Amino acid sequence: MELEGILPFFENKTILVTGATGFLAKVFVEKILRAQPNVKKLYLLLRTSDNKSATQRFRNEILGKDLFNVLRKSMGANLESFISERVTPISGDVCDENLGIKDCTLREEMWKEIDIVLNSSATTNFDERYDVALGTNTFGAFHVLSFAQNCVKLKVLLHVSTAYVCSEKGGNILESPFYMGDTLKGTSKLDINAEKELVKEYLDRLRVQGATNEAIISTMKDFGIERAKLYGWPNTYTYTKAMGEMLLGQFNQNLPLVIIRPTMVTSTYKEPFSGWIEGTRTIDGVISAYGKGKLECFTAHPKSILDIIPVDMVVNSMIVAMVAHANKSSKIIFHVGSSLRNPMKLYTLHEFIFRYFTRNPWIGKDGKSIKVGKGIVLSSMAQFHAYMAIRYKLPLKVLLLANVVLFQYYRDMYIDRMRKVALGMRLVELYKPYVFFTGSFDDSNTEKLRVAARESDADVHLFDFDPKCIDWEDYIMNTHIPGLVKYSMKP
Repeated sequence: MELEGILPFFENKTILVTGATGFLAKVFVEKILRAQPNVKKLYLLLRTSDNKSATQRFRNEILGKDLFNVLRKSMGANLESFISERVTPISGDVCDENLGIKDCTLREEMWKEIDIVLNSSATTNFDERYDVALGTNTFGAFHVLSFAQNCVKLKVLLHVSTAYVCSEKGGNILESPFYMGDTLKGTSKLDINAEKELVKEYLDRLRVQGATNEAIISTMKDFGIERAKLYGWPNTYTYTKAMGEMLLGQFNQNLPLVIIRPTMVTSTYKEPFSGWIEGTRTIDGVISAYGKGKLECFTAHPKSILDIIPVDMVVNSMIVAMVAHANKSSKIIFHVGSSLRNPMKLYTLHEFIFRYFTRNPWIGKDGKSIKVGKGIVLSSMAQFHAYMAIRYKLPLKVLLLANVVLFQYYRDMYIDRMRKVALGMRLVELYKPYVFFTGSFDDSNTEKLRVAARESDADVHLFDFDPKCIDWEDYIMNTHIPGLVKYSMKP
């Protein structure tokens, strides 16, 4: 694998970024603007009503973030003119043909100018409603590919997927592609177009029946999980992302295509500064709930490996992969994670969280420090169900009986607690593939990329993505959790 200069490659290049308000895309945009200020233009696709709204959304949800403080400081008074020259926010939607870009003149201009396409658009909710996930994660990928095929100067299309498209397999998981019709059960063939028609029919039937919007949302969420499990995936997210990969593989027509499969993406390790994060990602909901004293039990397989990777390392791997695979008429997949090179047990995270919030307790709404305990560690789903039955379901049965005797006096309390228990059970089912995951992701292609970068580029120190250098205790205790507390945890 040969590699030309990384920074020179992006000089005078035009890049289209979809999903521009997403966590990964923001870090990519900041890195390109800061590391290679001579990039020609960044087209940022944003879901808005018009281009004026897109510009406003860019300023509020991207440029206005602390992530851009380093760039803001280095540019000073020149920032506004620099951004105006380099960044063009565009109203559009990957769910639509031509990415929803209605201006024909603008489309033609983009097709003539664009050198690189980054598709980071996705809905990452595990139980997203099926029609929404199918539109964004599956057919959105196809629409981006179709748009890229019209770009006459295109050097590379990079699509961000997820390592967990492999589902719940154990052992060493290879950087292998999906082919049309593949399923994880190895049984009936998956027909993506049939799934699209099925969703349409299902929605039409619900509307004819007069279902409320709330009922439609709930039903379509359940339908997505049902279809995912039918073919062997644990949730709607990984299932629809896998189908997106299938469409890219089938229709890419020898376009230079890179598929990046990151594991669980966490806060920045180094750049532009350590600890920046946005939202609560896969493991962060657990950390947040634990710190606030809302998590009484911790569910994890004793051998489960927590495969996390800082977002700036993922972005660095994307940038290097773009350079390495430019103008190559083939497809390549890169796993970007830590389970093979620098594994951390999930139990270890539990210990780090306990120590952090013992030393730095969360302050509740009442102004008082919240004391956390170690909690009960449940090493199987059977233990979890037994715990829930004794701790919550049995008292609920008592409350139900009291409710009958006292003429529904505790009705609201009973309904509220039932709802919370049902939500807790659903969340554990959704997270089960991650907390009981015992596999590791082979990263042979990614390692070749790292070796090529080290051997051929003087700027490689700016684009490090080797997880071996991470001290997990230091990163979790001094970078990730403090960043989560500062940027994402709400009172």
